[in-house]
Amino acid sequence: MGTETEDAAAGTKDAAGSKDAAGTEEVTGTEKVTGTDAEAEAGLTNEEDDDVEADDASVAAAPVTSAGVGQGAAAVVSVALGVIGLSGGWLGTVASARENLYGQMETARTAGADKTIQALYGDSWQATALIAGIFALAALIAGFVVLVRPAFGAPGQEQAPWIKSVAWAGVALGVIGLVLAVAKYSDLLLSLPSAPS
Repeated sequence: MGTETEDAAAGTKDAAGSKDAAGTEEVTGTEKVTGTDAEAEAGLTNEEDDDVEADDASVAAAPVTSAGVGQGAAAVVSVALGVIGLSGGWLGTVASARENLYGQMETARTAGADKTIQALYGDSWQATALIAGIFALAALIAGFVVLVRPAFGAPGQEQAPWIKSVAWAGVALGVIGLVLAVAKYSDLLLSLPSAPS
């Protein structure tokens, strides 16, 4: 807008509050524009302006939450894998039966009792523990990935609280399942009996 001058009948003050000799007011770019002037220039009514301000305030105040469908599904999968890791699941049962069958085929009738027990029961027990450990490790990894995902996602987006809770449950089940699987595999938990001499 630059500088504009207005003639006044009886000398006026400029924007800084001083009069010039000619009695004209010199207005520079420092004049204050009131809200009503700006609204009038923009063509906004008071109601529209209030709506715009309210929308801006709500956007600035509330962080953006994502739908998190993929993260929620991964958290639920983590819990499911943790439960399978605790029990060994159907795949663990099949692996155990397979190892038992191999033990029966490899053990000769003249083999000692310790070798027979190890071949028939120990190997199948360890196969079940190995499968359970794999599922528990998968649950632990899936839960961990869900928990750290927001750090690598879009900034300003929060993860839904239920997703965090379910992911933490998956991590906890994964850790418990992994500890139990290692204890079963290494015979710390329910070791094989030895044959009497």
